[in-house]
Amino acid sequence: MSKKQLILMAAAGILLASQVGWAATVVVGHCKSGLASYSTIQGAVNGVPSGSTIYVCPAKYPEQVEITAKKLALIGVQSGTQDAAVVIPPAGGLVANATSLATGNPIAAQIWVHDVDPALGLVNISNLTLDGAGNGIAACSPNPMGFLYQNASGTIAHVVARNQSPEPYSQWGGCQTGLGIFVQSGGGQSSTVTVSGSTVHNYAKNGITGNEIGTTLYATGNSVLGVGPTTGAAQNGIQIGFGATGKMTGNSVADDVWSPDNIGDPGDAAAGLLVYAAAHVTMSGNNVAHTQFGIAIASDSSSQQASGGGGANIVTSNKVSGTRIFDGIDVCTDTNTVKTNTINSSDEAGVHIDSTCGVTNTGNIVTGNTINEACAGLLVGTSPGNTTSPDTYFNVNNTVVQGDVCNAPVFNFASLASKTHGAFVPARP
Repeated sequence: MSKKQLILMAAAGILLASQVGWAATVVVGHCKSGLASYSTIQGAVNGVPSGSTIYVCPAKYPEQVEITAKKLALIGVQSGTQDAAVVIPPAGGLVANATSLATGNPIAAQIWVHDVDPALGLVNISNLTLDGAGNGIAACSPNPMGFLYQNASGTIAHVVARNQSPEPYSQWGGCQTGLGIFVQSGGGQSSTVTVSGSTVHNYAKNGITGNEIGTTLYATGNSVLGVGPTTGAAQNGIQIGFGATGKMTGNSVADDVWSPDNIGDPGDAAAGLLVYAAAHVTMSGNNVAHTQFGIAIASDSSSQQASGGGGANIVTSNKVSGTRIFDGIDVCTDTNTVKTNTINSSDEAGVHIDSTCGVTNTGNIVTGNTINEACAGLLVGTSPGNTTSPDTYFNVNNTVVQGDVCNAPVFNFASLASKTHGAFVPARP
């Protein structure tokens, strides 16, 4: 090895050592000795270099936190018998601190991670609770959110996001705002975020959401609970939409029901898992219960054109039960695969190949599913070119019905003959 090569290697080693040395490990609070201590999370974020780790002691932190242009790990820690680091709204309530990359609408995020160059690395957050109660937003704007990632990537693990909603609940009507966790990309940038092992509940609109081209959302092993029948927003448990992609695996989702919906007024329906104007999304091993639509893959021609299209999604080995008014699994785009799902107690169809979304809706494969108790096992719409057997049926009024409406009584309904189909309401801040 030449002298020049040795000098270059030594210089590279010195540079690497200096970069590692720049990173810090600090604590918010006083539960870890020997570390520099900060009184607020934002103070710690501002005070450390990229690559640092910030531990957060159990306590309540009334602040809105912004992380930008830094690789960080933000970790709640146990101290004695306590293990709850909770971010709550400041005394004056939440204020708009961000805007949507799609619409420009104002957002009030409790933790906002944005514009972190992929070359810097990830922003990883774990073991924190974000509680939006007392946020002071008694209107449809700004949009209250828990975790907001924009043009930034990382992991969100073992967190809680709760009470992200306008207040009081009576203000929910028509707002379609309030998201627990939201991942978004814009301006040709990208965001890849994994949300795992977390709990999201008491959201007004959506639990976990990934939107826009450039966004990849992996939601795995989470518990997402809506508020049950509500006259506020049409809730969706987990949504991937508007050109985003990703996976929803092993989640438990329940209680997304918009109560004004009925047979004669089917607009604004809620869904457990919703893929809207998005392609190549996998939904596998999820449990979805007590929602209006269990799993919905949907679009319309205008949104497909504007958002990168939809279709080619995979729905396998999910368990869906107790869908009210509508379908266990609704497929309203092309070339999707729906296999080996178990669907119990659907007011309309176990699986519906839906012809009402303004797309051709062909090339779908619906096979190997087990459907117990439904008005129709399958509603196959009006489009040709779909594969719809074999499937297994138990206790269904009709096995396979051509069209988009099941004309038979089911449960407490006298007849569904006049029923029209529900409208999906994705969140797009």
